[in-house]
Order: sequence, then C-alpha cells, then structure tokens
Amino acid sequence: MSRHALVLADGRVGSRTDLDRAWPGWSDDVDVVVAADGGARHARPLGIRIDRWVGDGDSIEPAELERLREAGVSIDRASPDKDETDAELAVGAAVATGASRVTILGALAGERLDHELGNIWLLAHPSLAGRDARLVDAGTRIRLIGPGRTRLGGRIGDLVSLLPLGDQATGVVTDGLRYPLRDEPLLVGPSRGLSNVRIADEAAVSIRTGRLLVVETPARLSE
Repeated sequence: MSRHALVLADGRVGSRTDLDRAWPGWSDDVDVVVAADGGARHARPLGIRIDRWVGDGDSIEPAELERLREAGVSIDRASPDKDETDAELAVGAAVATGASRVTILGALAGERLDHELGNIWLLAHPSLAGRDARLVDAGTRIRLIGPGRTRLGGRIGDLVSLLPLGDQATGVVTDGLRYPLRDEPLLVGPSRGLSNVRIADEAAVSIRTGRLLVVETPARLSE
C-alpha cells in the first residue's frame, strides 16, 4: 500500500488557501508528517498535526519543542555538527516510513540561497529514487524526472519549465505544451526549456537520457 509523507521545512510555504488553490490535491491521503526543525511552525496555520520532529534545534524555541514533545510528537534531536541539513534528515525520516510519495513544503525561499539550492538538489537524493517526490509552495511545484514518459497533470495556462539537472537531457519530447519539443536535447546553460505553457489538462514529457527538473508556476502568478 502506498504511503504519502509530508515534510515541513523552514522556508516559505504560503497559506492553506493559496496552496489548495495552486495545487489541488497536494495534501491528499497524507499518512505521516515530519517537521524539520523550524518547519514545525507551519503545522498550526496549515491545520496539520506533526508526527515526528527532526533537527538540531537551532531554528525552534525550546518551549515550542517541549510543547511538541508533550503533544506526543516523536523528537529526534541531532547534533549541530552533522553532515546533513535538517531538511535532508526529515526526508530520510519520511522515506523510512515506507512512503512512496513525499511532498516537501518550505523548501524554497528561505533566508539562504545555498539552502534553497540544496533543497532542490534533494530531489536527486538516492533515497528518493523511484518515489514521487515534489517540492511545493503556493507559487511553485518542482519534481525531478528521468528517462521514459512522465505524465504532468495540471491546469491549462500554468507555466512549465524544463531544466536539465547535472548534464544534458536528450530526446526530449513534450505533449500538451504550447511550445513543443520534438526529440531535442536540453543543455545546461541555455534557457530553451524555460517558461512553456500548458495547453491541456494532461501534458507529458519523454526523455531518452538525462534528468529534468519540472518547475511549475500557477497561471495566476505568471500573468
């Protein structure tokens, strides 16, 4: 049975109303919620109950951490001298539950660009291979796709950017997008795959080799 894990990182999220409007179904069938340090602050405004908290505690008040403990949340305190970010630890904890779908909120637009880039790179983490992993906030949804055909459900008018990760992607074919790609390469550097537009509820991208970040923006924010 598939499991859906929700990770709360410490960056921007947006309101529940805006999330629901931008990405209907983003929170469907969530089985477990893992908060990464200060990401716990998002739970109450979103109406979500945290099941597990992980981190080194540098982004959360001790009183709030104690409140979580008293509420029965599992607390996994890490040393500040660690090799992983709190978000990476939370993703690992989510995967350990057996989740086949991982939605990460708060991974974008934090105070540090290096952390934001690192969070995007988390989509390439070996533990997420073969899982449906997405970074989501009220203005952006990002996933990483590899060789084969991937269906991209969404709404007409949304922006869809295709950006190669690591190296070029070859044999890229798109369906349901305004500016079609027909067995083309997308190279690191040129902006060939930027700002396409969905013209069908069910779009698709096929890749022969390489990987692409699929970055989506709701139509209301692209106008």
